[in-house]
Amino acid sequence: MTLRTCVIHDTSAKLLRMNIGDQINVLRTEGERIAVAGGELALTAAVPTCPGWIVKDLLTHIGTVHRWARAIVAGALDHDPRKHEFQRVVGAPPPHDELLVDWVRVGLSRLASTLEEAPEDLHCWQTFPAESSRRFWVRRQAHETTIHRVDAEQARGDEISPINPAFATDGIDELLLGFHGRPSSRVRALHPSVLHIHATDLAPGRGDWYVHPTDTGPLVTFSEVESPHCTIEGPVELLYLALWNRLPFDDLLVHGDQALLQLWRNYSAVRWVDPVDV
Repeated sequence: MTLRTCVIHDTSAKLLRMNIGDQINVLRTEGERIAVAGGELALTAAVPTCPGWIVKDLLTHIGTVHRWARAIVAGALDHDPRKHEFQRVVGAPPPHDELLVDWVRVGLSRLASTLEEAPEDLHCWQTFPAESSRRFWVRRQAHETTIHRVDAEQARGDEISPINPAFATDGIDELLLGFHGRPSSRVRALHPSVLHIHATDLAPGRGDWYVHPTDTGPLVTFSEVESPHCTIEGPVELLYLALWNRLPFDDLLVHGDQALLQLWRNYSAVRWVDPVDV
C-alpha cells in the first residue's frame, strides 16, 4: 500500500504535506488579508462567491468560525459546541459595525496562538479523522481562512492572490477525502462512473485523483483508471479553487461526460450548519 493510498484512511498523510508552522503562517496571513479587505469594502457589498452574503456576513462568519474552532481546541472539547453551548463558547459579534474588523483580527490572533500552543497529542472533537486533532484543526482553519480570503478578494474585484501548490494539493485532499469521505456527502450516483481530476503542474502520481460517485457517497482512489468518464485538468491552484466552488471550471480543460461535472457543481458544496442551542 502506497502512502497516497493510505490517505484515504488518514487525511493528513501526504507526499506534499506542509508542516504545522507553515500552515499556521498561512492562517495568519490569509486572515489578515480578509481583515484588510473588510476594512476597505462597504459592509453591504455583495460577495459574489457566496450568493446571498454581503461583506458583513463574511466577516461575521470567519470571526465566528475562528472562535468556535479555538473553543474546541483550547477546551479539548469532545463534542461540537454548536449543538448545546454555542453562544457561551463563541460569544456575539460586536454591537457596532465599525468594530467588526478588529473583532475578526482578535479572533484570528487567539486562534493562531491556541493552535501554536496546543499539544501534539491533543484529543478533541473534529469533523473527520486525522492523525491528530491538532493537525486536523490547523489544517482545517488554514483552508477555511484561505477560501474565505478568496471570497473577500472577489468582493473587492481583485485578482486572486497566489496559493502555494503544496497547500492547494492538500486542500484538494482535504475536500475529497475528508469532507466527501463522510456519509453526509451528497455527491452520489446510481451508476458506476469515474471523475478524474488531474493537476498538470505536479509530478506524475502526485496530482491525480479519481472520484467514484456511488449511491452512498464518493470513493477516491489514486491508481490510474484507463478510461474515466470525465477528466478535469489544469494547474493545481485553479483545481483547488474550482473544486471549492470559488472559480468556474471554464479556465480548466474538461473532457468527457459533462453530467459528472454538473453533479459536482450541484452537490459538492460544504455547508456550515447553523448553531442550535438547546
